[in-house]
Amino acid sequence: MKRLILHCDLDCFFAAVEIRDNPELRGKPVIIGADPKEGKGRGVISTCSYEAREFGLHSGMPISQAFQRCPNGIYLKPNFNKYNLASSQVMEIVENYSQNFQQVGSDEAYLDLSDICINFNEAKEVAKEIQSKIRNNVGITISVGIAPTKSLAKIASDFKKPNGLTVFTPDNFKFLLKDKNITCIPGIGKKTKIKFVKKGIKTIGDIIKTPLADMITFFGKHGDWIWKVANGLDNRKVMEFHASRKSISAERTFSTDTIDFNEILSKITEINKKIYRTVIKHHITYKTISLKIRFKGFQTYTRSKTLNYYIQDEHKVLKVILDLFKEFSNNKKKVRLVGIKLSNLEKNIRTRQKFILNYIYV
Repeated sequence: MKRLILHCDLDCFFAAVEIRDNPELRGKPVIIGADPKEGKGRGVISTCSYEAREFGLHSGMPISQAFQRCPNGIYLKPNFNKYNLASSQVMEIVENYSQNFQQVGSDEAYLDLSDICINFNEAKEVAKEIQSKIRNNVGITISVGIAPTKSLAKIASDFKKPNGLTVFTPDNFKFLLKDKNITCIPGIGKKTKIKFVKKGIKTIGDIIKTPLADMITFFGKHGDWIWKVANGLDNRKVMEFHASRKSISAERTFSTDTIDFNEILSKITEINKKIYRTVIKHHITYKTISLKIRFKGFQTYTRSKTLNYYIQDEHKVLKVILDLFKEFSNNKKKVRLVGIKLSNLEKNIRTRQKFILNYIYV
């Protein structure tokens, strides 16, 4: 099956939040990190705006060196409470698009849309929607890469920053990457680059053309991994579930827009079964059940019902979803997508029940 992986990467995250809250900083070199103390400060840059990067500044650079290069920059101490809130708002938006969600730090996340989108064009539309929601609701921008693997998606997200959207398909990624510096691949830094250059490998195209056996001979296991990344052979999965998750959802896009109720019912049932397997696997119960429906033209609606008690009931969910669907039964527009979301979750049910029973019988 064709894999559709998204890597979402917030643009200059800390600096972007500060600029959002202080519009007068827009267009100026903003540096988040330690106090430079007129060039005598200790510590490093956490992140900086693109204007600051034009002076050669970057994350991890000593703050004293940054001040020497950009003495007129605007230096701000980090406000992590504010950044954590923005991160939570962003991740809540992103994770609603797939139960196969993996957050990486405060500013990055992966999504696997293979079960939701039928092709890369569909995935691109989802990416645009994510970007729009984050820009409108959080006030900052995010760049998105779409590819058949996690590593290629991460490379793609860095292609057109800020607010970029790049799609690597199995047919185009080698062409798009062939002239790119090998440091575009995660895991190849300045020191590692020197070893590759000594072997005549300067671009990703050089890696692709080098036989795997030679890569292993030159660089061992690291060479094997880098060759697989460059050739699109990274089979790592996007993590399916994490303990702090606020909802579980799944969506399906119809291959062609439809008004056939039986076809719509079949798709809803399929989605419901998939989600039920997840809640059983992770011992999840829930109180809120939501229907998402998108019509031709991308007109999208969500409807929810919150119960008075927690359940783990496949048939009850289907009944609630069909009741919510009745509102749209007279709509003459064709349906493009349907989705189900379970929220207001309670986790580790089996563990808690075991504890209660032990307590009763003691």
